[in-house]
Amino acid sequence: MKDLIYLKDVVTLRVDTDKCTGCAMCLEVCPHGVLAIDEKRVRIGNRDACMECGACSRNCPVDAMSVEAGVGCAAAVINGMLNWQGTACCCSVDPNNPSAGKAAGTCCS
Repeated sequence: MKDLIYLKDVVTLRVDTDKCTGCAMCLEVCPHGVLAIDEKRVRIGNRDACMECGACSRNCPVDAMSVEAGVGCAAAVINGMLNWQGTACCCSVDPNNPSAGKAAGTCCS
């Protein structure tokens, strides 16, 4: 799969390494493998692949991850609706009723 980039150098994703316990829950829920773990602490491996869905911050038990809702997830859904690419987001959209998009799991708000 080609490396995904939504918008270059604009992602608000942050990791507070002082709070991080190395549980790796954020790695489990990140749909694009943005994060990595080194020496029992999470680090951002590929910031530009982040679509700002918020899965990492919503699932972090110690509140070490932060990300502001951005355009990445919305762009993925719109591109999917236009058949430019699959919905590269955790959100699923019924093509027969696009206004009734629904979140799958804990990714999207």
